[in-house]
Amino acid sequence: MKILITGASGFIGSFICEEAVRQGFDTWAAVRGSSKRDFLNIDGLHFLELDLSSQSRLEEQLRPHQFDYVVHAAGVTKCLNTDDFFRVNTEGTKNLVRVLMALQMPLKRFVYLSSLSIFGAIREQQPYTEIKDTDTPQPNTAYGKSKLEAERWLDTLNSASSTGEPFPYIVLRPTGVYGPRERDYFLMVQSIKQHSDFAVGFTRQDITFVYVLDVVQAVFLALERGEVGHKYFLSDGEVYQSTTFSDLIRRELGNPWWIRITAPVWVLRVVTWFGDKIGHLRGKISALNNDKYHILKQRNWRCDIEPARRELGYNPQYTLERGVPLTVKWYQDNGWI
Repeated sequence: MKILITGASGFIGSFICEEAVRQGFDTWAAVRGSSKRDFLNIDGLHFLELDLSSQSRLEEQLRPHQFDYVVHAAGVTKCLNTDDFFRVNTEGTKNLVRVLMALQMPLKRFVYLSSLSIFGAIREQQPYTEIKDTDTPQPNTAYGKSKLEAERWLDTLNSASSTGEPFPYIVLRPTGVYGPRERDYFLMVQSIKQHSDFAVGFTRQDITFVYVLDVVQAVFLALERGEVGHKYFLSDGEVYQSTTFSDLIRRELGNPWWIRITAPVWVLRVVTWFGDKIGHLRGKISALNNDKYHILKQRNWRCDIEPARRELGYNPQYTLERGVPLTVKWYQDNGWI
């Protein structure tokens, strides 16, 4: 079986490539010419340069190939300009799917990596309850909006199909994904090693996480048994308080002395506003940007993973107690900290 993985050079994509090769797939990593391949030194992995920004160019690149499965993990989570989220996350998805359909690719499954962020700040009144797939998405970030727009476009394909042959897509919506090679949560590890921890808001915050290998597990379960058109939340099945993650990181770092700062939300608003402005002046996106403000401000990240358990057989293996030590050790072993 031949599988194409977009976003292969990224954090999640590189792990998907490893697992695909391990399972015996004829595995093709879709990359850009400028993509770093540091984590793709995998025996048996093939490379294919794809330009998701151009439908005509994409058709030329894909025409010589026939894929049984596609995992679309390519996308951007941070951009200087809002339009870039939609150019990459929304239009890039449309271009890929249109070409796959135009070439009549004999796909058994197309798995799209979306995000819990498409729902935004809902069910925020205490006691918090799980976000469900029947809820109406209200994304409050450009990233979430671009992912939701791609999802909704995929939904139109089968409702408008005149052939009766549905496009075999499945959507996965992970919450915050962490693990070795990840760079955003790494900033928290780095900060704690340097003796400071920063939190926002004094209202209770319920957070969920999912370790990267549990996302990979869900991807291959979806390829095997995902219901076409269905969408699945992914977490480790637990709910944490805002301090749990940093407490575990500190423990794994040997309990360095630290100062824990909890700032009012308005302070975060000021910091991210300046971060955005400085980022535009320097031409480099800041980790503290407008999207990050809405993400850190949000209080409820609970989500219902029972459909994934029931329909996919998804069984998360990594709680924070197991995943954080593995992650911190990888950062240490690879000289990141």
